[in-house]
Amino acid sequence: MDTLIGPDDTWGLWAAVVGWAAVSIWLEQTYRWAARASGVIIALLGAMLLANLGIIPTASPVYDIIWDYVVLLAVPIMLFKVNIKKIWLESGRMFLAFHLSAVGTVLGVALGLWAFARWLPEPRAVAAMITGTYIGGTVNFIAMASQFGASQNVINAAIVADNFNMTLCFFVLLFLPGLAFIRRRYPKRLAAPSSGASTEGGKNLAACWGRSGISLLDIARVMAAGLMLTAVSVRLAGWLGDCSVLPPLLRGLLGSKYLIVTTLSVVCVTLFPRFFEGLHGSQEIGTFLIYLFFVVIGAPASLRAILIESPLLFLFCTLTVLVNIAVTLLLGRLFGLSLEELLIASNAATGGPTTAAAMAASKGWESLVPPAMLVGVWGYAIGSWCAALLAETALPLLG
Repeated sequence: MDTLIGPDDTWGLWAAVVGWAAVSIWLEQTYRWAARASGVIIALLGAMLLANLGIIPTASPVYDIIWDYVVLLAVPIMLFKVNIKKIWLESGRMFLAFHLSAVGTVLGVALGLWAFARWLPEPRAVAAMITGTYIGGTVNFIAMASQFGASQNVINAAIVADNFNMTLCFFVLLFLPGLAFIRRRYPKRLAAPSSGASTEGGKNLAACWGRSGISLLDIARVMAAGLMLTAVSVRLAGWLGDCSVLPPLLRGLLGSKYLIVTTLSVVCVTLFPRFFEGLHGSQEIGTFLIYLFFVVIGAPASLRAILIESPLLFLFCTLTVLVNIAVTLLLGRLFGLSLEELLIASNAATGGPTTAAAMAASKGWESLVPPAMLVGVWGYAIGSWCAALLAETALPLLG
């Protein structure tokens, strides 16, 4: 089918992809309804609409460039704030709570595979994507989607199911602190929020991701560091993947350019913290690159296939989220952690650092805002490894 912007119209198609990503971000940051829907969903659905109206093509070399290069470049750039030493020293008990929540995600996905694997489309890819995003975030989701070759329809259906379940998860996490019979079972470590808690929480929250100054040198340094790490990682992954001395499972994991770039980035950030802390704008640049990915995966999607596959994926994600919360609360009680710490940790795992910090600020738990951000960012570092290990081992074990 002929489209207004042809698949070989490189400049026109780049303008459409980048332009719609910019519109999606603007809508999310300008209107409340768009913030609730999320810019990711707007980017995805908008691209689907443009493709179905015959404005943009469903396949193009431009899309391949974004899949093969832009997505991989976004991974290290998003990890420039993952300093293991800083997270370990400053996150306190939240660090333990977050890993309990990560265990909950792994158990939830394993249980979901046991219950639904025979009916799930592309169960290996689904398990990897959901594990990655419910321990880390979007960057882990797209890394696992690329690594396991998930189809666009399955990716889009998983995104729709994931976003619906985020709403369910946040509702449950916000509701639980009001239940007296649950609060009585956990130690109390935070003072009751004062009358000005919401205002003070808003100040802390704004400080976490308010507008920041980015210079030309910042952009140059971020892009240079990201490209260097990516180039070295691709070369190293290729060598390790072909190393016959390693056992097949290890060769498959170490041959993944996504896992290698994640590991190499975290090691470099931890060893050279002063340099990477001075790279302002990495989160903004990395997030923008990820938005380009969501526009691209919406273009070739079949709405009918998404509607057919979403209900089953919705059940899979719901089970994962509920198991995550239950395991976090049960194990957290054994370790003597407070209810507030456990709820924020669960939010950080399933929703990421920004939603966890937002919840802490909105509830008046100001002291938990910084550690919520730290452990949420730490999830980016371990999410892909946990997802790949589960996907490589769980399905064979489950038969």
